[in-house]
Amino acid sequence: MDYEKIDWARYQKAYPVNEGLIWLNNCGTTPAGRFATEAVASYLDGYSRNGVFTEVQKFPVVKQNISEILGGLLNCEPSTLALIHNTSEGINFISHGLGLHPGEKILLLENEYPSNVYPYEHWKEKGVELGVVNLADTPEEFLANLKKVITPNVRVIALSAVHWCTGMPLPLTEIGDICRERNIELILDGAQGVGLIDMDLKKIGVSYMAFPAWKWLLGPLGLGVMYVAKEKLEALKVIFKGQSSVVRDEEYLPYKSELKHGTDRFEYSTPSFTDWVYFQATLMMLKEIGFQNVMRRIYELADFLSAGLRDAGFHIHSDKFPGIKTGIVAASKPGTDSAGLVAKLKKNHIISALRLGRIRLAPHIYLSEEQMKKVIAVMRD
Repeated sequence: MDYEKIDWARYQKAYPVNEGLIWLNNCGTTPAGRFATEAVASYLDGYSRNGVFTEVQKFPVVKQNISEILGGLLNCEPSTLALIHNTSEGINFISHGLGLHPGEKILLLENEYPSNVYPYEHWKEKGVELGVVNLADTPEEFLANLKKVITPNVRVIALSAVHWCTGMPLPLTEIGDICRERNIELILDGAQGVGLIDMDLKKIGVSYMAFPAWKWLLGPLGLGVMYVAKEKLEALKVIFKGQSSVVRDEEYLPYKSELKHGTDRFEYSTPSFTDWVYFQATLMMLKEIGFQNVMRRIYELADFLSAGLRDAGFHIHSDKFPGIKTGIVAASKPGTDSAGLVAKLKKNHIISALRLGRIRLAPHIYLSEEQMKKVIAVMRD
């Protein structure tokens, strides 16, 4: 779709949240748009009439659509993706399936979101060391920090693609090169990255990744995605084995020992298919617009917001990495109570978040410049 011809007002009207709120916590959770609610309503109507035999939405078709759209976005085969519940679940599948040994080491990110920390803590009692990579204000500084703490016993580097507090994308290509050179597994929490920045999983060299549907991809709460590189699948132990883990899973008897040949072996039981229908609708909308156009629009709104807040005396964290685009605006102002300002914004029907002492604002395509002007005005006051 030609960017200049996109009718953004159409998408603004499709999100009823705009009638009462300015939702700027899209890197936290996202509200439902009519593309999703109408698809779900249609499916549920069909389900109410014919149960699982409804022809409104069919299980294999919906799954194929979701996997193919995400595969195109991430440059990976659809078979390397599994639909799970959330990032924590995916990272736990990955962490507990790794074959690490006492004396080896996992590197984690400083001030990381808990989903990419807690799942690794079980390794400490097994003699595996957990180390920390200090965060930095620029990707270059972060890469330097990473290189300082890589020792010969490091076997895993587990990071977020984009830091959830500052909005800074990490230098994934360079990190992937380091991991390849040293035979280190690169595991990503893609929550803040997928749909916001370009992520070519093959080019980066990602071994494993998990991310939720409900952030930049505008999907439902309680649905996530897990990625396992094709060449890593057999090395990752399956912790939970259920009816859906094995080949020919529609045949309940006799029991089978052969696991499915793709990452869907981790889809161990009956999923929330209604969420799949919701997610399919938002992905089809985003694909129709074009993911690159979506990213460009998010950056456009974030830049507009940043410029206005900068003029109002706020410090914008992304100014420290000016050549790199992000959709997360982390702002602070000397002498201003950030927590109090977040509360004031909420009283003015503007939803933001407080992270590391900064106001975190994250626009999406269903918002407008006029709404950004209102936010700037409230924060300026």
